[in-house]
Amino acid sequence: MTALLVFFGLLLAGLPIFGVILAGAVAYLVSNDLAALYDSIPIQFYGALEINGLLAIPLFLLVGEVMNRAGLTQRLVAVAEVLVGGLRGGLAYANLITNAMAASILGSAVAQIGVMSKVMIPEMEKKGYDRAFSGAVTVSAGLLGPIIPPSMLMIIYGVVAVQPIAPLFIAGIVPGLLIVAALAIVILLTGLFGPGLPAGARGEYRQSAKVLLEGLMPAAIPVVVIVGIMAGAMTPTESGAVASIIALVLGFAFRSLSWRDLAPILASVATSTATITGLIAAASVLSWALAFQGVPDQLVAVLTGLTSSPTAFLLLTIAMLLVLGMFLESISVLIVVVPLLMPVVTGLGIDPIHFGVVCTVATVIGLVTPPVGPGLYIAMVAADIRMGPLFRATVPFLAAVLLCLVLIAALPTLSTWLPSISMGR
Repeated sequence: MTALLVFFGLLLAGLPIFGVILAGAVAYLVSNDLAALYDSIPIQFYGALEINGLLAIPLFLLVGEVMNRAGLTQRLVAVAEVLVGGLRGGLAYANLITNAMAASILGSAVAQIGVMSKVMIPEMEKKGYDRAFSGAVTVSAGLLGPIIPPSMLMIIYGVVAVQPIAPLFIAGIVPGLLIVAALAIVILLTGLFGPGLPAGARGEYRQSAKVLLEGLMPAAIPVVVIVGIMAGAMTPTESGAVASIIALVLGFAFRSLSWRDLAPILASVATSTATITGLIAAASVLSWALAFQGVPDQLVAVLTGLTSSPTAFLLLTIAMLLVLGMFLESISVLIVVVPLLMPVVTGLGIDPIHFGVVCTVATVIGLVTPPVGPGLYIAMVAADIRMGPLFRATVPFLAAVLLCLVLIAALPTLSTWLPSISMGR
């Protein structure tokens, strides 16, 4: 109880989550009279960082930073407009398709929503779209970032759950495409039964061909990553290095990136990497302290006493992650919760890869749910709109994502089929 009071007290006081987790771990040791373990804290802290999979984090962060700084995301927007811009509501579909393509490059929902809000919301409003609807499409489609590979959350889940990252990447493809289809249906229904959507416009053939040629070059990055991993030619870490090189080459080739840009890019990557790895190290100390007292075993007994059904357990997990996601950042939720639940997952015979997909989708939904909802705040600033109208416009899209999540939880094949045929799992 003391550890929980310390944890939530410091969290409400505004202490960085890294410090909150570490202080909670120390408070737990003190309250349980485990002073003999104090000397082992630095060993546990440092040992959590001696994992090869963590090397993929700065590499994929670098890809996202280069994409943003070099303006390569705008080229993806142009490609999407050429493909679906002529349809009624075409810019909304273009927003969705661009997010799907950018998701496979940026790998972070917050970064993706930030970039796409600046690009798409003003453009959609200029073309006659409702401001709240424009923000809702952008925020909802931004959730694809951690689902479609490469995914930062999948890397972190793989590290804390001790699972191979390559099949986790592949496992996100089908669920990601399912969510894309569901969001597209919401846009379609809005056009048919809602206030209606503006008509699209087709561009000139020659200009469209040039846009496609230039825009498909950045789109080649996720193809190289996914194909390389599925073919066994690259590990996730190696694919991150290759993707970084391609992004840098394209940035310099399009002359949208200069040598002066490298210093701020690397500084941003270093800061983000330190934040994420610090969270992982602090959470490992907390997990170690809890495991020493047998808390995971007690949790297994409680949850298995509630249900012996894998699907019911997954639904309970989803409910818990949705609530936690309303207050904590996705990475923090995964790092703290997943190590505690893995014994239950193993005991119920749930595929850890499937569990990783379910956890990733569930935690990322917290980005668009009040009271915290950082994705909503990003779009609010970009669209200059209040929380109420934006969230109301987001509700149909959020309902579609939740429906997909329940379907994914109930049908493990959606997550495990592609990794099983591509990687022989």
